[in-house]
Parts: sequence; structure tokens; C-alpha cells
Amino acid sequence: MRYYTVVVALKTVTLLLGGLVTYFASKAWRRTGSPALRSLAIGFGFVTLGSLLAGVADQVLAMDRTFATLTESALTAVGFAVIVYSLYAD
Repeated sequence: MRYYTVVVALKTVTLLLGGLVTYFASKAWRRTGSPALRSLAIGFGFVTLGSLLAGVADQVLAMDRTFATLTESALTAVGFAVIVYSLYAD
């Protein structure tokens, strides 16, 4: 039970911090109009969305944990690919 509580707490921290990074990146994009910052915000949004959807699939919908892990891993991979693109592109 203690392990479960720690996982939920860490996921909550991940959602809060990921949401803040996404918010500040999108705010910087709106201020500067830089496409790289837009891509950075989208990438962090995917990573954060993956964590959120995995938590919902596991805790709210009581789906198989393998599906939750697969969902989180797929969205994290897409998010990091977009982040790499944002750092590579002008």
C-alpha cells in the first residue's frame, strides 16, 4: 500500500511540473512566435498527457496495467521526439 501511495504522489508531481513546463513553453511561444518553442510546448504536452492518461487508465478505468504502461511509453516517446525536433529546428 505504501508503494502505491508513493507512485500516486510521484505521478501527481509529474503532472504538475509537466503542466507548468508546458504552460511556460507555450507562453514563451505566444510572446516570441518562435516555432521551436511551439514544438517544445507540444512535446512536453505529449509527455505530460501520457502520464495523465496512464494514471486515468490505471486508477479510474481500472484497465490492465500493461495497457497503461504502453500508453504512457508511446506518448512519452512521441513527446521526446517532438522535443528533439524543437531543439534541432530553427
